[in-house]
Amino acid sequence: MFTPKYPPQDTAPPATTTPAPVQPATSPVPAPAPAPAAPIASNRPTVQLTSGSALALAAGGGAVVLVVGAVLVSMLLAVAITATSVAVCAVVLRSILNAERNR
Repeated sequence: MFTPKYPPQDTAPPATTTPAPVQPATSPVPAPAPAPAAPIASNRPTVQLTSGSALALAAGGGAVVLVVGAVLVSMLLAVAITATSVAVCAVVLRSILNAERNR
């Protein structure tokens, strides 16, 4: 259950390069360029987005942004309310202590 599952390896043969032929220094004709290697076909599936799936993806991304924004704003509001209540408690305690000193 907890062992990693690796994807199957590509079955395409590895690309081989042929060495360029060596020409004598007295030859006036340059050596032909080697042919480019053929692209290796991959057996991995490609993801194709249709207009409906692109719209669903955009809507899902927008929903995530809205939810994360709402959570962050609510946390900021909770911190602000806590700070205000602590400040009010400090003012009340200071007032009570000053009233005790004056008696």
